[in-house]
Amino acid sequence: MARLKDLYKSKIAPELQKTYSYSSPMAIPRVQKIVISMGVGKAVQDKKFLDNAFKDLTVISGQKPQICKARKSVSNFKVREGDKTGLKVTLRRDRMYEFMDRLINLAIPRVKDFRGLNPKGFDGSGNYSMGLDEQSVFPEIDPARIETQQGMNITFVTTARTDDEAREMLRLFGMPFKSNA
Repeated sequence: MARLKDLYKSKIAPELQKTYSYSSPMAIPRVQKIVISMGVGKAVQDKKFLDNAFKDLTVISGQKPQICKARKSVSNFKVREGDKTGLKVTLRRDRMYEFMDRLINLAIPRVKDFRGLNPKGFDGSGNYSMGLDEQSVFPEIDPARIETQQGMNITFVTTARTDDEAREMLRLFGMPFKSNA
């Protein structure tokens, strides 16, 4: 079983129950899913960029990404409707906890000049989004093999009703948020 899943059941859920005094155990916020997405705009010129990003995202997430196509044509970016311009993966259950563990304990500490995650990345409904500038912060990726740096967006979808509840839950998981001091 995933280490963070055990941590949630043994420590985080009881801590949240005590702090916010929920009436039911089902009301305690939890992470529903994690969505990782990569915009690969360079794939319009060369399919090789999409293939490289596809391989990297597969290795990082542990599952095959879904290819996203452009919905509209944009002449300024030389993008036509239907062009393959991105990738996304939705992680749930044990894979989600495994990825979250690797992100918090391995990838985020490897980010250069890291000063904490932006605490303003919440959407008002308890979901948190963050971005990474390069995929090489994950230990599964060999930095010597990377041809182009590729950023990614990571969204934590939670059942929390407010941003404060979600922030507290993610902080208890070990997310290194910046202090507002």
